[in-house]
Amino acid sequence: MKQKDFIDVHETPELGRLLPLSLQHLFAMFGSTVLVPILTGLDIAAALIASGLGTLIFMFITKGKIPNYLGSSFAFIGPIITVTAAYGQGVALLGCFLSGLVYVAVAALVKKFGVGWLDRLLPPVVIASIIVVIGLSLAGVAVEMASQVTVDGAKVISLTSIEISLVTLLVTVLAAVMLRGFFALIPILIGIVVGYGYTALRFPDLINWASIADAPFIIGFQEMFTNHLHVGLVTSAMMDPSAWLSALIIAPIAFVSLTEHLGHLLVTGKIMNRDLMKDPGLHRSLLGDGIATSVAAFIGGPPVTTYGENMGVLAITRVYSRNVIALAAVFAIVFSFFGKVSAFLMSIPTPVLGGVSIVLFGIIASQGFRMYVENKVDFSNKRNMIIAAAILVTGIGGYKISFQDVSFWQGFLSNLTIDNVAFSTFIGIFLHAILPGKESAKGEVGKECEEVVA
Repeated sequence: MKQKDFIDVHETPELGRLLPLSLQHLFAMFGSTVLVPILTGLDIAAALIASGLGTLIFMFITKGKIPNYLGSSFAFIGPIITVTAAYGQGVALLGCFLSGLVYVAVAALVKKFGVGWLDRLLPPVVIASIIVVIGLSLAGVAVEMASQVTVDGAKVISLTSIEISLVTLLVTVLAAVMLRGFFALIPILIGIVVGYGYTALRFPDLINWASIADAPFIIGFQEMFTNHLHVGLVTSAMMDPSAWLSALIIAPIAFVSLTEHLGHLLVTGKIMNRDLMKDPGLHRSLLGDGIATSVAAFIGGPPVTTYGENMGVLAITRVYSRNVIALAAVFAIVFSFFGKVSAFLMSIPTPVLGGVSIVLFGIIASQGFRMYVENKVDFSNKRNMIIAAAILVTGIGGYKISFQDVSFWQGFLSNLTIDNVAFSTFIGIFLHAILPGKESAKGEVGKECEEVVA
C-alpha cells in the first residue's frame, strides 16, 4: 500500500510545525493583500482583519473541507478607485458589499440546480487550460516584482532586484527539493527569511527600518474601531437612496471574480485530488466567499477572494490542514493590532516576494499540465488543440474587455472590466459548446469512466 504523503484537512501538525506552516501562508498572502488597500486608499489594518475574518468565515461555511486562504481581490481595484473619486468611499464599499450578495444569489442557484451542468461546460481540456492560465497570467506580475523598481514613476530593470530575487528563488527551490522532513514543508518561509536576511546584509537601504521603528507596538481596540475599521461608511451609504445606483456600478464585478473563484476551486481540488465541487459543494464555497466579501466591505476592507499564492503553498507542501489555514487567519487578525509586526511584514522587499511568487505561480500552472497528462487529453485532435490554444493565448496574453469607451454603458457598467482569466474561460466554454466532437474534450480517462458507468 502506498504511504500517505500529505497532511489532510482534518489533521493538525504538532505545535512546533503548526506555527511556521501558518506563518508561511501569512507571508505568502501578505504582499498582495496589503497592496490592494494601498492602491485603493482603504485601510491596511482593515484589509488584514477582513482577510483573516473572511478566511475563518469561508472555512466555517465550507465545513473546513477547502483549505483556501482569502486575501484582498485585485478585480475590484479599478472600480473602487473610480467610484470613490466620484461618489465617496462609503458608496464604493456599499458596492463591494452588494457584490458579496451577488455571490450569495449565485450560490442559491447552484444549490437548487446542482453542478452537473458544470461537468458538461467544463471538460478536462477546458479546466486544465484555465488552470494553466491562472498560473501563467500572473507570471508577469511575479517577474516585475522580482526585477523592476519604480524610478520617477516609470518601471525600470534593477540588477539589485534581480540579484535579491534570484537568491530567494534559488533558496526556495533548493529547500523544496533538497531538504527532508519538516524543513521540506516550509520552503516558502525559508526563502523569504533568507531573502530578507540577504537584503538586510547586502542592501540595507532597501528595507524601511524607520517605518518599523516609528510604528506603535499596540493598536488599541478603541483606536482600531475609530481610525481603522470604518463600519459606519457602509451603513451611512445604505441610508442614502441615491448611493445605491452608484454602488451598483461595482456589483457586476462579482461575475468576474466568480469565474476566478471557480478556477481556484478547480485548482485546489486538483491539488488535493478530490472533487470539491461536490463535497462540500460549489454552493458552499460561493456562499463562504460572498459572505466574507460583504463582511470585509462592512468593516471597511476590500473584497476578498481565494488566493493563488496560498494554493501554490498547498501544492508544494502537501499540507492541507484547515487548522494551519485557520491559524494563519488568526495571525493576520492579531498582527493587525501589533503595529511593529505589521510594519516588519510590510518591509519585506518586493524582490523577495517576487522570487517566491515565481515558484508559487509556476506551481499552479503545473497543476494544469498535470491534468492534461492524467486525463490523457489527446492534442493530436484538432478540436482539443484549438480550444486549448484559444484559452491559453487570450488568458496569458492579457486579453480583456472594458465597457469604459462604449457610450451605451456609460453611467452604469462603464467601470466593468472582464479580466483575462474570465474572458479566456468564456472563450473555452463557448468553443466547447459550438464545436462538434465533444467526447474528445473529456480525455481518455473521462471516456473510460463513462464506459464503466455504462
